[in-house]
Amino acid sequence: MATAVALSLLLGACSGSDAPEDEPPASGGTSDVPTDGPSPTTSDTPVVPVADPAHAVDPPGEREGRLWSADVLVQWDKPLDDALVKKIDKLKGVAHTERIGLGQVSLENRVLTVAAVDPGAYRHFARSDVADFQEGWDRVAGGEMSTTKAVSKRLADKGGSITLGTDDDAPTLHVGALTPQLPTVDMVVNTAWAGDIGMATDNGLLISTDDRTPASIRKPLERLVGKGASVQMLDVASRLGLDPDARLTAIPTGSTLGTLVGTYSYRVAGGQVQPDPAWVAANIRTEAVPILGSVTCHKDLFPQLRAALLEVQQQGLADKIHVGEYAGCYYPRFIANTTSLSNHAFGLALDLNVPGNQRGTVGEMDRSVVAIFKHWGFAWGGDWRWTDPMHFELAEVKRVG
Repeated sequence: MATAVALSLLLGACSGSDAPEDEPPASGGTSDVPTDGPSPTTSDTPVVPVADPAHAVDPPGEREGRLWSADVLVQWDKPLDDALVKKIDKLKGVAHTERIGLGQVSLENRVLTVAAVDPGAYRHFARSDVADFQEGWDRVAGGEMSTTKAVSKRLADKGGSITLGTDDDAPTLHVGALTPQLPTVDMVVNTAWAGDIGMATDNGLLISTDDRTPASIRKPLERLVGKGASVQMLDVASRLGLDPDARLTAIPTGSTLGTLVGTYSYRVAGGQVQPDPAWVAANIRTEAVPILGSVTCHKDLFPQLRAALLEVQQQGLADKIHVGEYAGCYYPRFIANTTSLSNHAFGLALDLNVPGNQRGTVGEMDRSVVAIFKHWGFAWGGDWRWTDPMHFELAEVKRVG
């Protein structure tokens, strides 16, 4: 590889470097791996202390065996069937497979994919410098998270940790390694975390086709797994951020999103998200609410949205919400310039008073209105590290009435 990629560990707070992921991180506050690659450990003993014994798995030890190309990623909404995996393994063109868990978390209106993995096996699908980054895999085995610089910079707190969800009991993981990730995967944790996050450990399958073109197995693989699975070509996803020919699946975790959204299947056409019509029919409604009038949202958002808006009205604050500056609730789309779903795709967020509350500003939203929405279970984008003060999203299901 012409340019070696620097991999860095967070030992405390995030470095906050603006450098691209393919450049060495700034010195200070981090333990930098030399650009010519780390020296592998020679024993099964972790080279770093176990950060979270309650969520630790056996350390992977020194990498052994060959590396595999990450060519296809299949995701189901349920654990894999052993018999089906055996059939996939025997499919012409399939060289190697690895079971992983896949789930989606919503963080600051971005739906990100978490992979729960066996660090010792999963590392064989990474490129060589990442696969041989022993300290990084020891940290994942010890209960920490591996993610990219971009995700960490946006979401990690001052202590270098990320909370995976908005529920009160959402788990918080320390970012132990900053490394490039496989296409469509944003964060990697070990399988001991899966239960706390609310995700499966084996509803995904990584496939290597080795020296064959991944597209050559697409049709026979899709026939084998059926319409209920998402089959993504990762060579395409590495260029476009996703595979536009795939039926994509999001399975949000947590007691709020997970319960309300369920399995969200969609396709992408012309850059637009096209949800499964059956999901839309079962979940999206157009109803009247105070102040705003007729709005289209997730059916389970309405009780709390009505309660919040009614209280705003009763407190004499209705004029603080500008009806003509309401920008919608249900809007199946990606975050601008990304392939990450927005919570608007689920109809569980709304944007108010848009002109005066642009991203990256403190905004002009009346703080009494904000307090009322928070009381009724909404998170406010003005509290985020990367502020979005027009944005309110459902963070907690509350009983109304």
